[in-house]
Amino acid sequence: MHSVAVAFTEEMKGHCAFGTDDFVSGWDEGRRSTTELMFHLTISVDDIHRFETDVMHEALAIGWVQCPAIGDGRLEVVRGSFNLFAPGLASGRTTMRYRLWFCDGAGRPLTLVGYKDVGDDPGLDLWHDTTSLYTSLLDGHVESGFDGAAPTRAKGILFIKPFDFAKQLTTFRGRPSAIARFERLFLAALWRTYRGRAKRTAR
Repeated sequence: MHSVAVAFTEEMKGHCAFGTDDFVSGWDEGRRSTTELMFHLTISVDDIHRFETDVMHEALAIGWVQCPAIGDGRLEVVRGSFNLFAPGLASGRTTMRYRLWFCDGAGRPLTLVGYKDVGDDPGLDLWHDTTSLYTSLLDGHVESGFDGAAPTRAKGILFIKPFDFAKQLTTFRGRPSAIARFERLFLAALWRTYRGRAKRTAR
């Protein structure tokens, strides 16, 4: 990979259902019918300064999607993006966002869009927030901002399991200084989100 400051590999797995408009019911129905959905991505940052100063913290995502219900084997991502701690769904919250363009087994274009909703809710929610991806499959190659106009083919939830997360941590590569800056950005964002919990716990 040319001129990459930081890169790492991420794999998320879960279930989805077709014809539903709800993530949780899509997960439940997909699990009952064994409708599996997953992706394997390499996420890379070419310019760590741009990544740090960009409010969307956008990175390139390449790899493949797998969902036997729409095509055999690995379906190549032809264009993909990842946003780390972009503006959230409400005040005090951030999101991690994924947008992957690919085609199903018949060559029809699809877009996988997903978000992790990161915020300080009651209970021990940091792990759930950062490892649960609310996922939609949209018809067509859909640009950001136009999701509402695209027909939704399926919804569900993808997860990172603890073993896969531990494995992901071993895949970081790039310039040591850039990796350190990426890690500081990640940890600082978590601290800003969950510091209220840390203060309450310390009392």
